[in-house]
Amino acid sequence: MAERVIVNYKDNVAYIKLTYPAQLNVLDIHGWRSLRQVVEEVSQNGEMSCVVIEGEGEQAFSAGSDIKSFLGERNTEDQVREYGSALEGALSALTSCPHPIVALINGICVGGGLEIAACCDLRICGEGSKFGAPINRLGLTMSYTELSPIVRLIGASRTLEILFGGGLITAQRAYDIGLVTTVVPDATVREEVDSVLENIGSGAPLVNRWHKKFVRNLVDGVDVTEEMKEEAYEAFQTEDYKEGIQAFLERRKPKFKGR
Repeated sequence: MAERVIVNYKDNVAYIKLTYPAQLNVLDIHGWRSLRQVVEEVSQNGEMSCVVIEGEGEQAFSAGSDIKSFLGERNTEDQVREYGSALEGALSALTSCPHPIVALINGICVGGGLEIAACCDLRICGEGSKFGAPINRLGLTMSYTELSPIVRLIGASRTLEILFGGGLITAQRAYDIGLVTTVVPDATVREEVDSVLENIGSGAPLVNRWHKKFVRNLVDGVDVTEEMKEEAYEAFQTEDYKEGIQAFLERRKPKFKGR
């Protein structure tokens, strides 16, 4: 059975690719489990400055779950729960990843693909991309875990607009409602992502991780304790802080080490 999720590393960036272009990069239960495993592996790698998730080919980021596999994998009550555990485990792994995650989106991004993208920190797409979640046409629901990242991004009404409508929206509409962060011509999506990666990589990786953690806590309404507030001062004890200040004074680019 061919792998539907692979990861490659280059210049402290992990490139996770959904690799089933013949079926718009859909994931079966094994694919969702593989995605979780890969993301957890990347999350534990302290050398990473950033993570990119993309689909193979130009037709799709991902069309989500492999509906053709449902009769064999998502049919009985036990199967439904097992499948849900695999899917939700992958999304939770993405949400918990400490590194900045950028979704590189070409083409179709629907259903579970939309959920994956929503778990990312930045979503950069081509102007020809399409987004949606036509699952009311299938008679199934999104779980709370699946809905959470989408609602966090665009709110309740916009989420329900997508779910009730059951159709696809354009990249421009996705940008207008806050579903994606950047829309560029289809031919320049990778170039734009590379530019973003360069900007992220030029910063102190520990600071990027701290900022991601702080922002997520604020968005999720976490009760910020005094102990948590103290964490914001830990950066001043790092080697990267000393390097950043010294580089600024010497008018040179800093060389951060992530410690």
